[in-house]
Amino acid sequence: MKVNPRKIYNLLLKSSQTNASVREIIIGLTWTYCQADGIGLCMSPGQPTRTLPWSGTLVNTAIANLAPWLQSWDSYQATVAMAAINAVINSSSPLLMSSQPLSPKGSANLAVFEHFLPLIRGKRVVVIGRYPGLSQYEQEIDLTVLERQPSNQDLPDTACEYLLPEADWVFLTATSIVNKTFPRLVELSQNAKLVLMGPTVPWLPDLADMGIDYLAGVCVTSPEALRQTIAEGGGVRIFDTGVQYHVLELSP
Repeated sequence: MKVNPRKIYNLLLKSSQTNASVREIIIGLTWTYCQADGIGLCMSPGQPTRTLPWSGTLVNTAIANLAPWLQSWDSYQATVAMAAINAVINSSSPLLMSSQPLSPKGSANLAVFEHFLPLIRGKRVVVIGRYPGLSQYEQEIDLTVLERQPSNQDLPDTACEYLLPEADWVFLTATSIVNKTFPRLVELSQNAKLVLMGPTVPWLPDLADMGIDYLAGVCVTSPEALRQTIAEGGGVRIFDTGVQYHVLELSP
């Protein structure tokens, strides 16, 4: 199935039409946080910068004016836009209301993998993005991790062209929407069960039409603790203080 590369971006812009304005933006070390009528998250860019020209101007900006930044090739603009869009979509999504909360026995940030473990044993599994602690599952499943900045445990993201068409299961970070790799990665994963995951996930049913089989995003459980954890540089720590993973199988 050929994927229109602009479809996901048009969908997100359409789904975030609102009169709401930004109340607060925090660009933390790992997560970017947007408070509007609800709270939206997006993974922060990996490269720090001291030259953002719009810092100090975003509060009271209309979300409708920030959302088009998602199409920008500037990683900070796209990140802020995604967090703002999620603040609109995820605060009122009926999908999130009907999703299954995960209460893992192990690390909270690995709840999605623990949940799917019975289904992915014996399968060829590709994970886009190295999740901290993921190596504990490498003895139980046939696991390959693709990373933009690979360690010696990973393969570079260019391996996606060869591995994704042969995979049984693909776990795709929703940050791929922000860095614009989402359309191609989804297209390559059409033969696999495809899980879109992470705090950046927008809870939209239309993602089923793009080949997504499961959403594995988060529900905010403690807004104040989440804000503080992100402001204090928290990464996986947010899963212990402010958010909980939820999973939902999408209907085509």
